[in-house]
Amino acid sequence: MKNVVVLGSTGSIGTSTIKVAEDLPDWVNLVGLAAGGNSELLMEQTLKFQPEAIGIRDSKTAVDMQDALGTKVQVHSGDEGLVKLATLESADIVLIAIVGTGGLQPALAAIRAGKDIAVASKEILVMAGETVMSEARKYGVRVLAVDSEHSAIFQCLDGKPNDSIRNIWLTASGGPFRDAEKWPKDCFPEITVEKALKHPSWEMGRKITIDSSTLFNKGLEMIEARWLFDIEMDRVQVVVHPQSVIHSMVEYVDGSFISQLSTPDMCLPIQYALTYPERAPSQRVATNFAELGKLTFEQPDTERFPALGLARDAGTRGGTLPAVMNAANEIAVDAFCDRKIRYDQITATVAQTMARHDLVEHPELDQILDADTWAREEANRIVSTEA
Repeated sequence: MKNVVVLGSTGSIGTSTIKVAEDLPDWVNLVGLAAGGNSELLMEQTLKFQPEAIGIRDSKTAVDMQDALGTKVQVHSGDEGLVKLATLESADIVLIAIVGTGGLQPALAAIRAGKDIAVASKEILVMAGETVMSEARKYGVRVLAVDSEHSAIFQCLDGKPNDSIRNIWLTASGGPFRDAEKWPKDCFPEITVEKALKHPSWEMGRKITIDSSTLFNKGLEMIEARWLFDIEMDRVQVVVHPQSVIHSMVEYVDGSFISQLSTPDMCLPIQYALTYPERAPSQRVATNFAELGKLTFEQPDTERFPALGLARDAGTRGGTLPAVMNAANEIAVDAFCDRKIRYDQITATVAQTMARHDLVEHPELDQILDADTWAREEANRIVSTEA
């Protein structure tokens, strides 16, 4: 039985984690839950699972929830509340599923409190992978992947030494605009928010769905993989696999490949992270190869989707550049969803912000956070001129 804290319990990954807890009551015990603004769903989850403590962003809402719950559950608020939940004494593992960069400080707090962390917020490792992994080694805790791709790689590696790996291969669905004949580059300015939110394989939150359409999500995953598996960027490859059944592959130095595959369902990598190193039985995911028929692969179209090149550059150069890329992308995605910029301007905004940044190598945490703040301000300036 693992005692689990879920930061971001009402979002896409969080609600999938709740399903896993429902499926595996003898394996997963929810001791802490935190949400942003969805207090109604958080209250519903709290009444069902009776955690020790919960958190909500707004302090007034926290007071109201504490009044409603009485003394049975501690209610925290704001960033301080996230840190309190992340360091809850009874917790064995903290699953961080907060959209954007808000999960970084709770992640570091959990590590320093000796907790394993399961990372769904890929921005944590994109921004501060060097710091996070260094702290994890220092405190002797695990950093487990929740992304299906990184979970797959972890399973395929199975403890093999780094020098036995030729490449790791992240698979990408290609997103809703994969078909170049239907969606040539000159049509990208016409792409609407509604069209970009229709992912062909996965049901996910708004930000990650837009990122999947631009391939920025895969770019972020490349950098995340670089840190999770301590491997150089030039050994992190991407291949388009529209069926999203093979979640990722490891290519070994002898030319052989090992892949992990299943019908797409985020509950599976979440369950693996929460029950590792064991495997819990579950009937939620079933894969029928005869029904699948065939699996296909394509080279990513880096001309139509330059996000992959930007991410490779950021990951290779390192320093504060990945944090800048990530922050600028968050601003650009929000601007697109608010209909302030066109779809094609998402990547352009990120590229311009990166080009204007004075990179700091091997930054301290405060320098990373300063770069994040600078990039948001710079990207907002660019958006205001494009709008």
